[in-house]
Amino acid sequence: MAPILRRNKLRELLKQGKPTLGTHIHSSWPGIMEVVGNSEMMDYVEFSSVYAPFDLYALENLARASELYDMSTMIKIDPVPNYFLAQRAIGAGFQNVMFADFRTTEEVQGALKAVRPEPEGMNGCWMHRIEGYSIENGSKKFVQYAKDVVIAVMIEKKPLYDKLEEVLNMTDVDMIQFGPCDYAMSIGVAGEFSNPKVREAEEHTIKLSLKYDKHPRAELGSNYTTGQAGFEKTLKRYSDLGVVDYCIGFDVSILLDWMRAYGGLTRKMLKMD
Repeated sequence: MAPILRRNKLRELLKQGKPTLGTHIHSSWPGIMEVVGNSEMMDYVEFSSVYAPFDLYALENLARASELYDMSTMIKIDPVPNYFLAQRAIGAGFQNVMFADFRTTEEVQGALKAVRPEPEGMNGCWMHRIEGYSIENGSKKFVQYAKDVVIAVMIEKKPLYDKLEEVLNMTDVDMIQFGPCDYAMSIGVAGEFSNPKVREAEEHTIKLSLKYDKHPRAELGSNYTTGQAGFEKTLKRYSDLGVVDYCIGFDVSILLDWMRAYGGLTRKMLKMD
């Protein structure tokens, strides 16, 4: 068999200075990856593994499904055990990694090393699927593959936000994502995503990321209460700040919003409530 050291579309787009668009999935069913691929709208898919159950077989199956389309893949992982999950996901075929919930720069540095190859990092010989199991095990091609992994870091805890410039000075950090939900909790205003303090921190993160030539990514969900007009308004706010990298929609939220909207219309017509 041929090793699956395929091109990383997300890395290529970032190098070319082009906008990028992805979407989130919680489901580990490979069919969802194929549904996204059939839309022909997304450059990559983020498997938000921090929110749903999965196993190691699921990582390989999701990666295989993405290979049927011209899509890159990203996995969002917890701070523990990030060393294990990052390397197993990359070995399974995931091309990019987002790290969440860090509070210290030391945690960020450890995560970067987990991704990057030896001798700079700690990613070594594993005989994983991505290497053809033994064909490209520890080869120069694999080393380059590991170097091309796009590394994104969530800025969502106040202690790490306070060290933002230190994170932005780390060479291997490619992308920054501000997390308003966790940040609001970390400063004692849980649920207040639009709180002025939260908005100020988000905008500061975006502007400083651009200054350091990193890629600030914005997440936009789907909400039937605001509809397309609300989505466009939020999109414009980020665009006006200079953001060109987006990840939109969550599979679970799309289902919830659709059921609320059209289930509500149907129940109203049937006078069920």
